[in-house]
Amino acid sequence: MQNYNLIRKILIFILGLNWLIALIKLIFGYFIKSVSMIADGFHSFSDGASNIVGLIGVSFAAKPADKEHLYGHKKYETFACVMIAVILFIIAFNVLLHAIQRLFKPLIPEVNIYSFIIMGITIIINIFVSKYEYQKGKKLNSDILISDSYHSRSDILTSILVIITLISVKLGFPLMDIFSSFLITFFIASLGLKILKESSRILCDTAIIETERIEKIVKGVNGVLGCHKIRTRGRQDDIHMDLHVLVKSDMHMDRAHCISYEIEDKIKKAFPKVTDIVVHMESPAKRKKYKKQED
Repeated sequence: MQNYNLIRKILIFILGLNWLIALIKLIFGYFIKSVSMIADGFHSFSDGASNIVGLIGVSFAAKPADKEHLYGHKKYETFACVMIAVILFIIAFNVLLHAIQRLFKPLIPEVNIYSFIIMGITIIINIFVSKYEYQKGKKLNSDILISDSYHSRSDILTSILVIITLISVKLGFPLMDIFSSFLITFFIASLGLKILKESSRILCDTAIIETERIEKIVKGVNGVLGCHKIRTRGRQDDIHMDLHVLVKSDMHMDRAHCISYEIEDKIKKAFPKVTDIVVHMESPAKRKKYKKQED
């Protein structure tokens, strides 16, 4: 079970760090007229925006199941990840637009030692944020924290790119500042696509567990003749499963129920993240009848 209160506290803590980094980059970027540092500042600002979206998503996800949401509200956290991807796409578009404008109205950045100190400090903070979020996300099975750690990881790459850009400008290659902005745009957009792809797997009910592994467990239960129509869906920490199991036609209902409970118990032991299993008991004769109708 996820500790949503702890996830909220982590997101608030990370939000403060992200916006501190963003303000430092944006203020100093405008001061030295560096388009790549400004772009990186907006990237860091989007980190904070994604934290807010995450907080909203986690607040909804923490609600228990009710009459309208019989499977609970956990997918709201995944939906929040989609919104983070949308924010990234908007940021990428704005950075690209700013870079194109600078291409036609170029300005040479004023690079000094403080530029490198600022970027060095922000990289160190981002490394801490990325590792901290990822470790906590894995421990708490939180899509939001894991997705946000990817976001912070991309911030490290873009910041390193800005440092390379500043060195290039200092060596007499000012156009590198604009070129880096285009690369940062690519980093931001590709990260949004990655988050969107992972979130869509959950929202579109992509299979979570290989059917062969489940089939092997079920067939190992005494009294089971076979199984089919195995389906899994949901999040990695909240897997729902249903399957059809074949037993002898003359088997007593009590015995069939005992087999069903044994199947559930063995599956949950093998896959602890499975929270709901529906076992449909069938006889071979009924299976043949329905198969002919399907054909």
